Amino acid sequence: MSRSIHRRTFLTGTAALAVATVAATTATAPTAVAATAPRISTAFTLPGDRAYPEGIALDARTGDVYVGSYTTGAVYRAAAGHRRAEVFLPAGTDGRTTANGLKADRAGRLWVIDSTAGIDVYDLRDRSLLARFEVPAGDARFVNDLVITADGTAYATDSARPVIYRVTPDEVTRARGGRAPLTTRYDLSGALPPHPSGTYALNGIAADPTGRLLFAVDMTGGGLYRVHTATGAVRQVTLNGGDLVNGDGLELHHRTLWAAHNATNTLTRWELSPDGTTARLRRRLTDPALQIPTTLAHTRQGLLVVRSQFDKGGPMGPGVPRTPFTVARVTGL
Repeated sequence: MSRSIHRRTFLTGTAALAVATVAATTATAPTAVAATAPRISTAFTLPGDRAYPEGIALDARTGDVYVGSYTTGAVYRAAAGHRRAEVFLPAGTDGRTTANGLKADRAGRLWVIDSTAGIDVYDLRDRSLLARFEVPAGDARFVNDLVITADGTAYATDSARPVIYRVTPDEVTRARGGRAPLTTRYDLSGALPPHPSGTYALNGIAADPTGRLLFAVDMTGGGLYRVHTATGAVRQVTLNGGDLVNGDGLELHHRTLWAAHNATNTLTRWELSPDGTTARLRRRLTDPALQIPTTLAHTRQGLLVVRSQFDKGGPMGPGVPRTPFTVARVTGL
C-alpha cells in the first residue's frame, strides 16, 4: 500500500558553516595540521536526479556498498572498486517509499529501514525479501538507523519515540519471508532530557565489537547514550570537548567513534574510554562540500560519507540539488 513520506525534522544549528574547518582538542603546530588535514573526494556517483541518499551499508565480504534513497525507497549498489552505483532494488520495491538506515550482515543479508513502517531484510544473492518487521499500527514512529552486532542481532532506533528495537537471527528465520512485529527492547525515556512534543531525538546507533554495548545519539539534545545489551542499563556518556547536536549516523571502529552532523556539514571523531562511559573529541571537520552528511562507513581507504543534499529540494528545504548525487570519501579524519 502506498504511503506518503514522513518528512524528517532537523535542527538548523546556530553557527554559520565554516569552510574546511579542522579542529583538534590538543594544540598542534600549523605545519602538522596542514600535513594531516582531512581530504574530501568523490567515491562514487548515484543514478537519478531525485535520489536524496540517506543510509549506507558496507558488505565486508565483497566490498560492495549499498545506499538507500530517502525519497523513493530505492537501494543502489556500488560494486567494489567501481565509481558509479547502479539500482539494486528499484523505487517502490515491496511497497517501500523511503529507505534510510541500511546495514549488511555477515550472513549475506541486507537490512533496509522504511522509517514509516519498519525493517525489510533481503537476501543479497537473489534480492528476495526474507522478512519484514513492522511497527504496530497506531504507534508514533520514525524508525531511523540500525546496527548489527557480532552475533547477528539487529538494533534500531526510533526518532519519534525514545526506544531501541531488537531483531534476533532466530526471528528472521521464523519469519520465513513473512511479516513479524518489530518489538521494543530498550526504553531510554528515563535517560534522555525532555524534548518538546514532535521533536526527533534518537538517531544514529553503533555497537562495540563484542555486541555488549550500544551507543545511540540524541540529535536534538546532543548527548550520547550507552546501553548494556545484557542488563538494559542506560547511562549518558560524558562528552569532553564538544557535543553531538545534529548527530546523525555513527560509526565505531575499536574505540574510535565518528559522527555525521547533518545540518552543520560536520564530521567529528571521538575517542571512547575502555568502558564506554566517556568520549573525548579528537577532531572536527566542517565543510560545505559534505553536502548535509547523514551516514558514514569506515573502510581501509577512509570514511564513506553520504552526501544527502536534503537542503536542496529535499526534506530540509527548497532548491535544486547538484547532480549526480554522490557518496564522498574522507581521509585523514
